[in-house]
Amino acid sequence: MAHDPLQALARLYGVYTTYKDVWKNLRRPSEESIVRTLQLLGAPLARPADAAAAVRSRRQELWREWLEPVVVAWDGQLPGLNVRLPDALQNERYRGRIELEDGGTVEFEGRAADLRVGSRSNVEGMGYTGRRMAVPSALPHGYHRLHLAVGNRHAESLIIAAPTRAYGEAGGGTSGGPSPQRPAARAAEESRDPLAASEQQRLWGVFLPLYALHRQSSAGAGDLSDLEALMEWTAARGGSLVATLPLLATLWELTDDPSPYNPATRLFWNEFYLDPRRIPGIDACPAAQQHLQALPAAAVQPGGAGSDLVDYAGQLAVKRRALEALAAEFFARPSSAREALAQYCRQNPELERFARFRAAGERQGRPWPQWPEPLRGGTVTAADYDEDAFHYHLFTQWQVEQQLEALTGHARQLNLLWYLDVPLGVNGDGYDVWREPELFVREASGGAPPDSFFTKGQNWGFPPFHPHALRRQEYGYFIRSLRNHLRHARVLRLDHVMGLYRLYWIPHGFPASDGAYVRYRMDELCAILTLESHRFGARIVGENLGTVPPAVDEAMLRHGLDDMYVLQYETNPEKGPTLRPPPPTAVASVNTHDMPQFAAYWQGLDIDDRVKLGLFSQDEAEVERARRAELRAQLVAFLQAERLLDSATPDLLAVLEACQAYLAKSPARIVQVNLEDLWAETEPQNRPGTYREHPNWQRRARYPLETFRDMPAIERILATVHRLRQEARAEDGGSEA
Repeated sequence: MAHDPLQALARLYGVYTTYKDVWKNLRRPSEESIVRTLQLLGAPLARPADAAAAVRSRRQELWREWLEPVVVAWDGQLPGLNVRLPDALQNERYRGRIELEDGGTVEFEGRAADLRVGSRSNVEGMGYTGRRMAVPSALPHGYHRLHLAVGNRHAESLIIAAPTRAYGEAGGGTSGGPSPQRPAARAAEESRDPLAASEQQRLWGVFLPLYALHRQSSAGAGDLSDLEALMEWTAARGGSLVATLPLLATLWELTDDPSPYNPATRLFWNEFYLDPRRIPGIDACPAAQQHLQALPAAAVQPGGAGSDLVDYAGQLAVKRRALEALAAEFFARPSSAREALAQYCRQNPELERFARFRAAGERQGRPWPQWPEPLRGGTVTAADYDEDAFHYHLFTQWQVEQQLEALTGHARQLNLLWYLDVPLGVNGDGYDVWREPELFVREASGGAPPDSFFTKGQNWGFPPFHPHALRRQEYGYFIRSLRNHLRHARVLRLDHVMGLYRLYWIPHGFPASDGAYVRYRMDELCAILTLESHRFGARIVGENLGTVPPAVDEAMLRHGLDDMYVLQYETNPEKGPTLRPPPPTAVASVNTHDMPQFAAYWQGLDIDDRVKLGLFSQDEAEVERARRAELRAQLVAFLQAERLLDSATPDLLAVLEACQAYLAKSPARIVQVNLEDLWAETEPQNRPGTYREHPNWQRRARYPLETFRDMPAIERILATVHRLRQEARAEDGGSEA
């Protein structure tokens, strides 16, 4: 295989021809799958026999690109640039100029012949020699533009000068330099920031999806005002963090899938979570008030197991009528508020493009790939949409941003962190793919290979990023999507962090079991993450559960990105009765939103689910039930040995409390408590892979905030978690958050 042209071509394009699955078996995608993946990456081949010629073409392309489009200067040090020069220029002088982000410049020059020699190649009869060029001075943190001239040739490159380690880490450097995105108030508060020097902190917080949160005074799904109330309640109990699922905009008119991991964009927010009653002007708009009176009747529908389901369509229809009335009143006459919006649009021109896209889509009533040209190609004029719809989306996005900013400020006053989630992909029919189609490969889907739960693999349906297009664009979209979240979130979780390193592509027409992994430049993406984390004073968490290559965990550790520790993953009867302790870098929890609730797991109800879904036969289910019984016995014995459990026959809630205590006394940086576990909820928020079979992402919490906040068991467990976190912090010599 070492001399196989197809394998050589795959290496040149970053396509894996083998990988190890969850059972440590070596798997090989089919030759057809590899060829198709290479075609989608731009390789010039129609069949495997074309691979040798395509290898020559790709090597020529790489040598002609004589300067990398992106380079990383860790801690501002750029020890050398790899430059591929034609032999005709080997004796020429070179002149380099770095335009710093803050307006300064760094210049250097010399003779190419004096540079250290690397590899050589011959491209179309022209010899090339790789040389190593040093940059003489340390660079401030930031995004800088390198201009390099050698003889009559000129090239440019983006330099990402980034701290080696993320914010809050020892040795992580300073704040990362100035940024127009960095709130001044945040910089001023770093001296009392609970994340600063966070290796000495032991924080805890709660998790509940916002759509599930509700109060007695609210109807249907929770909104940003409900989230504010949850933050206040959590802070009053000593908590430092509230975690929610993604809150990004959704194509409600085109989909009945409410998954927060299938957004229309990673750049704009979901107006579904607006609280219309807090929008300025509501008191002077009788039409909006009248529409809101109908909200309770349209907000929920009956659900199973004693809980209601959010009626997204009904609730949004009523809320939209109220918001449309407010928008019509807002745009009816000039005002200082309208001028403020106009100023906001001048500073954020992408907002008007998004509003035009949404308004045009509502008129078309179909996904953008089915629009006529030039709409499909990204050109929208005023004749392509209704002005009222354009105003609605402009107004609601601005209002969401206003309410988010107020919520962020309130959390800062509470000294509380907001933990947000960034989904791995976006809907192929959404704004981001329409706006920047060259960044996405629409003829493939991201997914995962077969594992013990999904034996046929998973097809997640979203188009993957084109790794080479991302680099050519200098990661502008990735940076913008990060900043959209970091303006508000102090802890940011990256879903499927392995996607920074490699992603499983499934070409259309192929089964999920026959995909191939495609490589990304993790060093460049991590540099962006560490730089932006310092600029916004935020922690970055990578979801690294499941089968993750060692290179990913090593990079996360090297760059100070937090990982995840999930107790239900760690319990395994084959490993014996001792739990691996959470590492200091971890965000630790009992479970995640994609796992069964603790009560369901403890009782084996998830096994019954898998039988109903055809994932287990009855015989396999019996084996798993016996395994689960052994696991329960081992966990009880372990918790008793840790002196966290007294009873010989503890009930479910006692075991859960002991598990939370084990995490709370651990060195984990953050402990996250799933509130629904505290009242022994058995219904999950999501059963992965069951979009049609179950009402995923729709179930309201069994109790409103006013009820669960007064439950003695919840008060007791959270008080225990808080006490143990404080004791662990005191033992480490840390200060209180």
